[in-house]
Amino acid sequence: MKNRTNVSLNFIDVFAGAGGLSCGLEQAGHRCLLGIEQDKFAAQTFLKNHPQAKVFCGNIYDLSAAQLKTLIASQKVNAIVGGPPCQGFSTVGCGNPQDKRNSLFMEFFRIVKICNPEFIVIENVTGIVAKKNEQTLSAIFKLFASLGYNLDVQVLSAHHFGVAEKRRRTIILGSKINDMIIFPTPIFPPVTVGEAFSDLMDQTGSIHNHDLQMAKIKCPLEAKRLKRIPEGKGIRYEQDEKKYLPTSLRLGIDWKNLKENRFRQTKYYRLDRSLPSPTIMTNRYSYYHPIEPRYLTQREAARLQSFPNDFIFCGPLSSQWRQIGNAVPPLLAKSVGHCLCDMYLKKKSPNGKLKNNLHGTHKVKTIRKSAFIYRETQPS
Repeated sequence: MKNRTNVSLNFIDVFAGAGGLSCGLEQAGHRCLLGIEQDKFAAQTFLKNHPQAKVFCGNIYDLSAAQLKTLIASQKVNAIVGGPPCQGFSTVGCGNPQDKRNSLFMEFFRIVKICNPEFIVIENVTGIVAKKNEQTLSAIFKLFASLGYNLDVQVLSAHHFGVAEKRRRTIILGSKINDMIIFPTPIFPPVTVGEAFSDLMDQTGSIHNHDLQMAKIKCPLEAKRLKRIPEGKGIRYEQDEKKYLPTSLRLGIDWKNLKENRFRQTKYYRLDRSLPSPTIMTNRYSYYHPIEPRYLTQREAARLQSFPNDFIFCGPLSSQWRQIGNAVPPLLAKSVGHCLCDMYLKKKSPNGKLKNNLHGTHKVKTIRKSAFIYRETQPS
């Protein structure tokens, strides 16, 4: 059998965003032919960092089959990947026709139907495998089974794959050429915030998207409070406020009337250099630097997401944060890309039929027993 390093698959990234998924798949040796993204700043970022690929910036409904084939120069497409909204999709051919998420998912399906790739990769939130979404997941399995795809799904945590962040994402893999779907094996130990922040320069010595001036805290009172917060700590409960803040810097909160007597999200939360980061959000106000009195920069957030240091984000600050927070961590995508290589090398003969093309309610009901592999199996 050939080595996976000899496998290079052509793929199209639908709902591509800044291109985190494409970045990781390219690191695994694959080739992006086209990124489809409506947001103009995210599309600019995608184009800047994937210069060999075409970019369709616009409404996916307006992308015709003929235009799609022109954009990819009628090249063979081995995989369609992306993060289509799934929650509005309930039953095949049904669901709420007014729900935009339903029609967007069907646009992803339309692209798959046009290109007929060997593989599909769908990433989504963890809630898609919850019991309340069983009908949605079952419908997805049935829909792609109608095109001959064998699907399976797992919830993966990015910090198991070289990412300095505990971001959990649902990954649905589909194949037309394999009986068995292969998912990546967790890697230990995880990368920490401190390790990620130790290297922010690209090969030329430049640090991109790293505006320390914009990361400063402008409110003097907020800055004084933050200086009192130790690394890895924050304020979520009344006892935290009493422990870290003197009376003059208290928040003035009626803790007894707060739901569950706590904040829903920890405030003034400093990251811990000895641990992976929590999930990076789409704004810069969620976390603070472990030891400096400031927010994170975009580069630091991107580094936690495992973007290479030469990956440059375009657009205004708010858009850059949105692109980073919404992205699939590249190293997680790289691990998935290696699985595509392995499955391609184990493909059935051209005339072979899949033996394990399970789909529908029975398959979905058994998924939750094995889907959540992010649970710790060894110290990390």
